Amino acid sequence: MGIVGRLVPDVLWKLFQRVVPEAPARPQGGGRRRHGDREVLAAIVFVPTSGCAWQQLPAASFGPSGATAHRMFTEWTKARVWVELHRLVLDELGARGELDWSRCAIDSVNMRALKKGDLTGPHPVDRGKYGSKIHLISERTGLPLSVGISGANVHDSQALLPLVKGIPPIRSRCGPRRRRPGKLHADKGYDYRHLRQWLSRRGIRHRITRKGIETSERLGRHRWTIERTMAWLAGCRRRLHRRYERKAEHFLAFASLGRTLICYRRLAKLGDS
Repeated sequence: MGIVGRLVPDVLWKLFQRVVPEAPARPQGGGRRRHGDREVLAAIVFVPTSGCAWQQLPAASFGPSGATAHRMFTEWTKARVWVELHRLVLDELGARGELDWSRCAIDSVNMRALKKGDLTGPHPVDRGKYGSKIHLISERTGLPLSVGISGANVHDSQALLPLVKGIPPIRSRCGPRRRRPGKLHADKGYDYRHLRQWLSRRGIRHRITRKGIETSERLGRHRWTIERTMAWLAGCRRRLHRRYERKAEHFLAFASLGRTLICYRRLAKLGDS
């Protein structure tokens, strides 16, 4: 198996084919040969997982150059390919009963934005250096369900509603699709009455640390899974450990690709068992 097959296994490739836009027809006069989508996808996956820049992409290993891979990454981002691919992987896991909806957790992580750009802001506890946040909701075992980004100066509480709303309807082993957890765990950054009331109206129980009354350590036995998930995301070295993209949609695309790879690893383990 070559590097393309290792980065884009057959199962992931079949799922990707269901969401990737159809390639435009080549002009009758010929023109340059279009690189295969699988090779381009492997090149795109290589960038965040290896930490290399687009211009450093080894074209001899993949075929497409860094410029070509970046152009396709931009096109597929506009077509919402990464969001749809993540949903398909979640569907496969849900259909096998691998998603535990009994409780979810929400958290965020900060990183420097080296080139500033959209959805960045001065970090209140990092000498005002510009940065961004990745906000995440994971199910009980740590699989990411919903992701969002914001400036580093945006309060965590503002991400709760869009993240919960952003959980897609996911297949179940039996019964209708599901998109609401039974319970949501959060630290004191989300301790607001209107958030508790909003969750309750949607039938979601909440376990949010109360300011001045409890410590977040009491939630540790349930929240450590999402902290592990954040560490998994940081494994996308260059792109999610530091923010290099000026465009917010590109940064969010890498976050979406990262969460997809996390979920796919669980799916691949099921295939090996």
